[in-house]
Order: sequence, then C-alpha cells, then structure tokens
Amino acid sequence: MTSPVPLMLNKAHYPVTSLGPGTRAGIWTQGCTIGCAGCVSQDTWEADPGTSVDVAAVRAWLAGLPEPLDGITVSGGEPFQQPEALAALLEWVRAWNRERPVPLDVLVYSGYSLTRLRKEHPSLLGLCDAVLTGPYVERLNSPGLRWKGSSNQRLTALTDLGRERYEGTDPGDAPPPMQVAVDDGRVWFIGVPRRGDMDRLSARLRSAGITVEGASWRS
Repeated sequence: MTSPVPLMLNKAHYPVTSLGPGTRAGIWTQGCTIGCAGCVSQDTWEADPGTSVDVAAVRAWLAGLPEPLDGITVSGGEPFQQPEALAALLEWVRAWNRERPVPLDVLVYSGYSLTRLRKEHPSLLGLCDAVLTGPYVERLNSPGLRWKGSSNQRLTALTDLGRERYEGTDPGDAPPPMQVAVDDGRVWFIGVPRRGDMDRLSARLRSAGITVEGASWRS
C-alpha cells in the first residue's frame, strides 16, 4: 500500500473551457510565495495545511469525470512549490493516458521562468505536455493574450501532443470568455481576466445591489 501524498488544494472544477484547448479538468493548488502584484488568485497564496487532500482523492475525482475530457490544467497557487504531490498526480495521469482511446494533455501554469524549472524540476517538466511560465506583470496585461495573464509569460509545448494542441494558438488569438461557476455558496470566475475587468465587474454588481465579499483578487 502506497503512503498518502498530501496536496494543498484550493479547488478542482469540471468543465473548464477557458484555460487551454477543449473541455478540461481544472486543478488549483494552494500556496504561492511569489505573490505577483495584481494577481486575481490571492486566495491561493497562503500555504494552508488545512486544505490538504490525498493525491489519490484527486486521481479518483479525475477518473470519475464524464467525457469529453480533452486535458487537465493545473494552476494555483504555484504548483511547482509542491513537487512531490505534483509528480504523484502527473505520473498517474501519464499511466491513465495509456488506457484512454483519446489522450488528454497536461498544461501547468507556473510563476517561475522556464529556465528555472528546467534547472530545478526537469523530471516534472517531463510529465507536462505544455507549461505557461513567468510571473504575472500587471502592466503587461492586455487584450489578445490567449490563456496568458501578461505578455511576458511564455507558453511552451514540451511533447508531440503539446505541440499539436498548443503551437499556432498563441499569441494573437482572442482570449476565451471567462467562466462563472457556483459551488457551496461561492461564485468562481475561471479564466484570465484583462486588467480592470474584475473591478468593472464589481462595479456592475454593486449597481445591481450585489456586494462582492472575500474576493480572490484582493489581499
């Protein structure tokens, strides 16, 4: 019997259609020490052990999802700050892929540079089909950055499947629409907003008599 591998998890959601091609499963890790100014996911920064789940539970959730399932997007938080848990998850995904008639791709978001990841986590990169790397820079957030938060970030395909699905799609394509999901009384906005979008949304809601509390993009 294998030992439990804990993963600090902010949330998991299906379907996700705004963070990669096709219909995907989204996994957001908890904990990030990078702390980019203007980050819309500040609720994921604290490394809270109380959010820990066994990676096996995440695997079971993935295995129980309906079709279509074209890929998995892992974001955060900073996924590479939990390398053991990320490896345990992605090694299982690779084995699971061998059983699937149509393979799913793995896209991982990271605030670290690709150079740093290649130096510190080469084996983990070997389990990804594509990575989107680099810190979020608010002043470089602009329209036309599909799947990116800012223009300095780099989308890199790492496998044949990654090249098939990601090359030629970035940059210049219009960003996919933001998704809205409601779970346990909370509203989730999934996707990559443009600068000022969330403040404009808050203002629109206030004008309709709805107050936003505990917003993830506020510290």
